[in-house]
Amino acid sequence: MTAAASEYARGLVFGSIDARVEISVFNPLISAYFSGSSATANNAMMNKSIITDFPTQLASVAAEAESLLKRLLGDAPLDGEISRPPRLVAAMRHAALDGGKRLRPFLLVETATVFGAARAGALMAGAALELVHCYSLVHDDLPAMDDDDLRRGRPTVHKAFDEATAILVGDALLTLAFDVMARSEVHADPAVRVALVAELARASGLGGMAGGQMLDLAAEGRFEPKRVMTEKEIATLQAMKTGALIRFACCAGAILGQADATARASIDRYGTAIGQAFQIADDLLDVEGDARTLGKAAGTDAAAGKATLVAALGTMGARARLKELIAQSDAALAPFGTKADSLRAAARFIAERTT
Repeated sequence: MTAAASEYARGLVFGSIDARVEISVFNPLISAYFSGSSATANNAMMNKSIITDFPTQLASVAAEAESLLKRLLGDAPLDGEISRPPRLVAAMRHAALDGGKRLRPFLLVETATVFGAARAGALMAGAALELVHCYSLVHDDLPAMDDDDLRRGRPTVHKAFDEATAILVGDALLTLAFDVMARSEVHADPAVRVALVAELARASGLGGMAGGQMLDLAAEGRFEPKRVMTEKEIATLQAMKTGALIRFACCAGAILGQADATARASIDRYGTAIGQAFQIADDLLDVEGDARTLGKAAGTDAAAGKATLVAALGTMGARARLKELIAQSDAALAPFGTKADSLRAAARFIAERTT
């Protein structure tokens, strides 16, 4: 990667003109705090280079993913397509390009690396996953859903274009994702691609993200009188709405590497733990952050009456749960030794991030 490309990628990952992230979140002593053990505190100092290098690793994958997404969102129709309407393409690019940490592609690529899968195929699968993620943000921002005006420091798609276009952007991004995941560039073995398509469908659909969105709306009192949800109900909602795609990112790397059942179970535990951690960290940021830093409106969860573990447990209780989840993720990676160091750093980034 050129110096200019590296700097651009870091801008994508760590903020925009309106949103900068302090690199101090990667301090190894802070990481030791989240790990929850004195032994890890010692290891944190020994592994300082791993944590310090994480921003560069994340930025590198972000740049590669950005380049691939630009190619996938080109103007020219593919075989079987009739035409690509310019307004729809432009709106899809607004939704998917020039922003975002690309954490999900990173997790997929790095997990695939643990199992010896080809990086090029993992990047293509990661791009497919990112298309699903971007679709979910477009629809989540719609007036009928969360009604947000700002995303990644700029107007949401329905504000930059219009509501009807935003709906079609989500539809097109989602369907393009499965087109991409089914391509031979992802993996030469059709059985592997079928497994990835099936797992992504389940993670993003009825029993995953879309189902979690429905539970989230219900928790706001949209369809029946609002009630206080139990901690278990909130955890289920969040595991579906947010955690399912993060968990898929990790499991997809193991599928690409054709890992055995034992290894896949360990990666599944890791993905489940960091998926839960991501949502708790996100909820804490909504309470404690500001729009300039976040690149989106803050305080919206409380205003909408959303069910969160921060509301259920309090700020201190949520931070304690976050600490437990990072420890669980670390334990799940134990069988993979130093090969999984970048995944350990990713877990800490999730817990400590400021955007």
